[in-house]
Amino acid sequence: MTRFGYFGPSGTFTEMALLDWPAARGAEHVPFASVDATLAAVRAGEVEAAMVPIENSVEGGVTATLDALASGSPLIVVGERLVKIRFVLAARPGMTLADIATIGTHSHAWAQVRGWMTANLPDATYVPTLSTASAATDLAPGGEGRHDAAVCAPVAAEQAGLQVLAEDIGDIKRAVTRFVLVARPHHIPAPTGADKTTLVLFQRTDMAGGLLRLLEQFATRGINMTRLESRPTKHSMGDYCFSVDIEGHVLDERVGEALTGLKRVCADVVFLGSYARADQARAEVAPYNSDDDFRAADRWLGALRDLVD
Repeated sequence: MTRFGYFGPSGTFTEMALLDWPAARGAEHVPFASVDATLAAVRAGEVEAAMVPIENSVEGGVTATLDALASGSPLIVVGERLVKIRFVLAARPGMTLADIATIGTHSHAWAQVRGWMTANLPDATYVPTLSTASAATDLAPGGEGRHDAAVCAPVAAEQAGLQVLAEDIGDIKRAVTRFVLVARPHHIPAPTGADKTTLVLFQRTDMAGGLLRLLEQFATRGINMTRLESRPTKHSMGDYCFSVDIEGHVLDERVGEALTGLKRVCADVVFLGSYARADQARAEVAPYNSDDDFRAADRWLGALRDLVD
C-alpha cells in the first residue's frame, strides 16, 4: 500500500489537507512529530510524499517548513491545498467555561484566538503544545492533562471525546492555511495554466540593491510574485536567502527565462517545483510577455546569428 506522510498527530488541519488529496485516499497515512521528521521520511523514501503547512494568512510563512525545504537533499512541491481554519474550545465532558483556568494549543492557533480569549476568558493561562491535536489528545483518557481546555480543530475534539464549549472562536473568520504536498524530485506536474512555482534564492554577496537585482528578473518578464520571505541561511549574522512563490510554470517561456537570469546572478537557485494552484487562479500575463512573444524574440535572434560566418 502507498504511504503518505503528514505533520501530525491525527486530528490536525494538516491531516485534513492530506485527506483532500485524491491520490492519498485509500493510502496509508503516517503522522510525524515535526516538519523536519516528516520531510526526512520523504527524503529517505519511507513515504511516497508528505503534506506540511507552508503559509498561514494570519501568521505568514511556516518557518520550519521553509527552512527544511531550503536545505538538505532536493525535494519538490507537487501540489497545494488551502484549508479554512475553524477553531473550537474543547474540554472534558462536564466542564464549563467557568472551570477553565489553563488552555493548551499550538502557538499559531493561540495567535488566532487571542481576541476571543481576552473577551471571554481573560484570566486563562496559555499552555504551549506541539500541535492543536495534541492539545486535545492530552485531555483524552490517559492523556497528560496539563491544561483544562484545548483550542483545536473540531475533528480533534471529536476524536478525543471532548465536549465543545465554544465554536468558531478564531478572531479572523477568513483565516486560511496553505499546505503543500512534497515529494522526491522524480517528476514535475504538467502545466495547467493556473500554476505556481516555488524557489529559494541565495545572493552571491550582501550588497546595496542585491534583492532588487533578483526581483528585476521577475519584473522585466511580467511575472507576479505571490509570496516573498527572507530566511537566515544560518551561516553568519545578516546572511539571508529568499523564499519566493511566483505565478506560472517552469515550462512557461517567461518563467524559464527568469530562472536562467536568476541562475546567472544568484549564488544558488533551489527549484522547489511547479504545480497547480489550489485556487485555480490563472496568471494575468502582461503585454509582450506571452510564450509567443518570447518565442518570436528567440526566432529573431536566431535569424541574426545565422548570418554570422
